Amino acid sequence: MSKKNSYMFTNKQHTQKGIMSTILGVISLVTLAYAIIMSYLKAGNIPRQYGAAAMLVMIFAFVGILLGVLSKTEKDKFYFFAYLGITLNVLVLVVISVILYAGAYL
Repeated sequence: MSKKNSYMFTNKQHTQKGIMSTILGVISLVTLAYAIIMSYLKAGNIPRQYGAAAMLVMIFAFVGILLGVLSKTEKDKFYFFAYLGITLNVLVLVVISVILYAGAYL
């Protein structure tokens, strides 16, 4: 038996909010990784700007999660970037939470 070639044509597109959520997640993750690496290299003696960057990253992560959830509610779209954006932004919030927990209790 030969395999039948089948093509599926669709009008679906990726959501713009999902793409923006993913972009915010990547920016947040890169910024947080940079702050952590520079803090490690300076043995914890860091300027205040890194704390401000972490606060901005946290705001970006909340906005990214919101955009991801809003993009998931759109009908007849591809949701890959919505899921990716939500995952990246939740990962950033988890890392920030671990840092804050470690700073307060360890």
